[in-house]
Amino acid sequence: MCVAATGTVIEVGDKTARVSFNGNEVIARSGLVDVTPGDKVLVHAGCILQKVSEDEAKEIESIMELLES
Repeated sequence: MCVAATGTVIEVGDKTARVSFNGNEVIARSGLVDVTPGDKVLVHAGCILQKVSEDEAKEIESIMELLES
C-alpha cells in the first residue's frame, strides 16, 4: 500500500524543497510542481506530487488520524 502525506514547504531549492511534517523536516523533489514556502503539499516517496489547499490538507490529516487509531 502506498500512502502520501501532507506537509508544509519551508524552503525551496533547485528542484527540491524542505518540507515539514509536524516538525519533522525532509528534503523532497519538487521538479514537477512549482512550490513556494508556506504551500501545503502532498508528498510520496520523497517527491512532491501536488499542492493542496489548507482544507484538503486538514481533511487528509483527519483521515490519517482515524486510520491510526
